Amino acid sequence: MVGEIHSFLLVASCTLVSSSRPHIIFILADDLGWSDVGYHGSVIKTPHIDALASEGVKLDNYYTSLLCTPSRSQLMTGRYEIHTGLQHRTIDMMQPLCLPIDETILPQKLKDRGYATHMVGKWHLGFYRQECLPNNRGFDTFMGFYQAMGDYYYHNVSTGKFNGWDFRRDNDVIAERYAGQYSTHVFADEARDIISKHNPDVPLFLFLSFQAIHFPLQVPSRYADIYNTLIPNSADRRTYAGMVTCMDEAVGGVVATLKHSGLWENSVLVFSTDNGGIHSLGGNWPLRGGKASLYEGGVRGVAFVTSPLLPSRVRGTINKELLHMTDWFPTLVRLAGGHLMGNKRLDGYNQWDTISQETPSLRNEILLTINPLKRKPNHFVDDPYADTDSFDILMRAAIRVGDWKLITGPTGNGSWVTPAEFGFNSLHPEERTHSVELYNVIADPNERHDYSRDRPDIVGALLDRIGHYYKTSVPVLNPPQEVTRADPALHGGAWSPWR
Repeated sequence: MVGEIHSFLLVASCTLVSSSRPHIIFILADDLGWSDVGYHGSVIKTPHIDALASEGVKLDNYYTSLLCTPSRSQLMTGRYEIHTGLQHRTIDMMQPLCLPIDETILPQKLKDRGYATHMVGKWHLGFYRQECLPNNRGFDTFMGFYQAMGDYYYHNVSTGKFNGWDFRRDNDVIAERYAGQYSTHVFADEARDIISKHNPDVPLFLFLSFQAIHFPLQVPSRYADIYNTLIPNSADRRTYAGMVTCMDEAVGGVVATLKHSGLWENSVLVFSTDNGGIHSLGGNWPLRGGKASLYEGGVRGVAFVTSPLLPSRVRGTINKELLHMTDWFPTLVRLAGGHLMGNKRLDGYNQWDTISQETPSLRNEILLTINPLKRKPNHFVDDPYADTDSFDILMRAAIRVGDWKLITGPTGNGSWVTPAEFGFNSLHPEERTHSVELYNVIADPNERHDYSRDRPDIVGALLDRIGHYYKTSVPVLNPPQEVTRADPALHGGAWSPWR
């Protein structure tokens, strides 16, 4: 049950109809909930996303991390967050921290294959040194912001007494120039401009990392107004829904430009969320939990792949094979004809044949997280696994192996939160009585029944697996904030590298 695939070089063939170097467009949504797309039954209107997903392969068993920075680090490196030191939380704006410089990341590998590499949108992998910035990590151009969030119209970020611009084209601060312009529109226009000017003979890698749907809740009123009747009981949920629909429109515009420019026929487009939707507003129902929790609503993500290069027999299918955010690195590098030699040991697998040929996934397990800085005091009188020696069950951790998922320590919010338009109350779990939870997420994807007391054999095996991974983890990177040096007032009024 817990057998591990030991193959590392992962040279599965890249079955394509045309070029060995297709254009690659990766669109990343921020905090998009499982049930916030039309094709998962939402009232939120996402016609362009729905159409693209229906023409491609929907990834139904796909996992991310539970927070922004860890998830993005896994996308860029193909390595679990425990192997980069970013397993604790997101990077704070004044932390002297970034995705470690000695990690080779996706755009660097694609540049080695002759790709033009462009990034538009949210970075959130650190900016305290120049070496941390997108332009110095393999992207030819960058237009966007460094931090977790900001004002969608005025592109500034405030914390306490500190306030600064956070909107750049490469190294130039352009926030004032775009003041009043909604970021989803700005990013879509930038992406379309890159595509329209691109030489089709040169392979393109475009990473479009939307700010939406992250807080703050802001959208032009014409999008929110669509939901006045559909969601009459929550203005915030209407705004959120409008933000999703605005992003959907932007995705449609980007694809239209790809088609008009002649690039689409040799393109592969990946759409993914970075984690689950936020509890209070994002729709993860019927999955349990949401962003920042270890339940399925926090880590099981919306994703699909679409391309004219996919074989016709897989277009319009739902792929239920086990996939993870770390798989994109080796999959896309190999799709581009690149090699994985010289990289640190990867945790991701080249899953192109799984996506395009419906072959079994190369993985049977996913480590979701191990965070030694998040521990739960053991107040439980009758904890059946309190004496286990394979892993500290008070530590936040989660793993999926086959059909089974084990959670230890602090779980995050465990409620089943219903979107406002449903008109009935959310469901809350009974008070927890022990530090280990076990779910069969195939038979029970909504995590209603905890098997931890019924199946000690499976609990023991999965605790051994988590213990194995913990021995390979690197120390957590979590330095204190450097408030006096990072103050935007010292850097021309913008959040900027300070070391």
